[in-house]
Amino acid sequence: MPTYEYNKKYVDKYLEKLEEIKIRVPKGDKDKIKAHAERMGESVNGFINRAIEEAMIRDNEKKTEG
Repeated sequence: MPTYEYNKKYVDKYLEKLEEIKIRVPKGDKDKIKAHAERMGESVNGFINRAIEEAMIRDNEKKTEG
């Protein structure tokens, strides 16, 4: 099996486990987000996933306190 076909099968199998969400941000924010992620040693995707997870945890903690 040629390398390309092997890699494509691997990528396709990996992508089966993921869902995609498209977000829109005001002009200029994309560069700010990318720069922040880089300063934190993360990819943009990793930073956004972490930010969402942290926000959900905070929201759930507030809900159980109130």
